[in-house]
Amino acid sequence: MVSEEAKAARAAGQAQGRTVSRYLTALDSTKPKRGRQRSPERMQARISELPGEIAQAKPLKRVHLIQELMDLEAELAKEEETVDISAIEGEFITIAADYSERKGISYAAWREVGVPASVLKAAGVARTRSTD
Repeated sequence: MVSEEAKAARAAGQAQGRTVSRYLTALDSTKPKRGRQRSPERMQARISELPGEIAQAKPLKRVHLIQELMDLEAELAKEEETVDISAIEGEFITIAADYSERKGISYAAWREVGVPASVLKAAGVARTRSTD
């Protein structure tokens, strides 16, 4: 039989894991993409041009233009979806030091996946692990 203390510890660990996962996912989704970025205005202008091109295109070209239109609309919608990372970041800061200690995750590992140094500092995650 598992004690209530053990159950509570497991539940807390799982909650911390979910918090870390949410934060790292949010970091990934807000990370700037490589290469030249299209502005929303340029995407909207291209979206406006495409219906005329689609109407006059041969079938093979038409399917490519329709896909381009769908991709642009999806990208534009994603641009409008802003992730408020501050709340998620606050939760991460609250648990990061304990989670790092418990799971043996180093400062360098957090930095490698894109966690800003300022966040780790606020969380109290030390640059070096103590070797007890």
